[in-house]
Amino acid sequence: MTKTPRILIIAGSDSGGGAGIQADIKTVTMLGGHAMTAVTAITAQNTLGVTAVHPVPAETVLAQIDAVIDDLGVDAVKIGMIGSAFTANIVADRLEKLDGVPIVFDPVMIATSGAALADDATIAAFARLMDIATVATPNLPELHRLTGKDDPVEGALGLVSAHRCAVLVKGGHDEGEAVADALIEEDNLTSWQGQRIETRHTHGTGCTLASAIAVGLAEGLRLPEAVARAREFVRVALQEAPGFGQGHGPMGHSRVRLDTGPGPRLNQVTVTGKDYGAQVRFYRALGLRQIVDSPENGYARFETWGGGTFSVQVDPDAEVVATTAVYFECDDLDARAEQLARSGIHFEHGPQDQPWMWREARLTDPAGNIIFLYKAGEARRFPPWRMRDEKEPQATGE
Repeated sequence: MTKTPRILIIAGSDSGGGAGIQADIKTVTMLGGHAMTAVTAITAQNTLGVTAVHPVPAETVLAQIDAVIDDLGVDAVKIGMIGSAFTANIVADRLEKLDGVPIVFDPVMIATSGAALADDATIAAFARLMDIATVATPNLPELHRLTGKDDPVEGALGLVSAHRCAVLVKGGHDEGEAVADALIEEDNLTSWQGQRIETRHTHGTGCTLASAIAVGLAEGLRLPEAVARAREFVRVALQEAPGFGQGHGPMGHSRVRLDTGPGPRLNQVTVTGKDYGAQVRFYRALGLRQIVDSPENGYARFETWGGGTFSVQVDPDAEVVATTAVYFECDDLDARAEQLARSGIHFEHGPQDQPWMWREARLTDPAGNIIFLYKAGEARRFPPWRMRDEKEPQATGE
């Protein structure tokens, strides 16, 4: 059995459940980890704003940390809202004694609603936390506040040099249709770009991303791999936002189920047929939700409760129609396919990029059944051509 990663979350409580400890716990749980907490502050907030903040005494924060580490152990730490400069310093003193445990520091300063969550003294103490961190994850306003630099790359390079931690520059606060993030390490730069998902339901994106990175690092992923998987988690959670509240609402953590994970996931099956209309009507009648309708290509895709997808591929002229293809999604597709090929598994073709935004490798089992190992990410459930149900909240975002 795969070891369950133990994640210690040091952060504030969000009564609205969108950010803070609540978002962290949901993220770690959905990614298969065990979430443990040291609450640094209790806030009264909802989607419209923060109305009260009560810092937890530093000695109580430290007692929570010690209680967890001394008994349960820890595989990674995520730090969010810290509460005070004094708390920041004693937390850093305690965590620097951990040997080889990755630390993800999200320098929380301002809530999504605009409320201040850290004073000047606390922000100054962030330097101590960056000294012990594996990676810091500031958004653009936070990065500017930490460095005073208008150029985010220049600012991030300065932090990397000063604190010897990697810096993930998050571009969600920038303008434009695309969102770019950059991971800057001492000897490497990795960047990602994705279409901006327009939504107001973005509360807790930074908390969620940092916690997801912590889970990946606890599982032994390299930092760029952990960031890539965390980005996918955040993007799908944004797509699945339930639409709660009048302001910046929470994301849909609980709906990110079969979209990412440490091993092959059976989340897609394709069957064939000759009559497109009959097939579509049949599976809709079964209660499956259609998300792709492409009769000109003889292709329809459906979504099942829990996040699995099911497709129909119709070819009226095909001689063989009773064919089923089973898809196992693998985050490490290329490396896994190479390893299997070396072990003697024959592939009809190795990983190839497809026009439908998936990367696939095809093989057959000993009985001749068609098997695909593939990587689709959000393109499986949320391709650009996904059908929209008018009754469905248009909850998308970055």
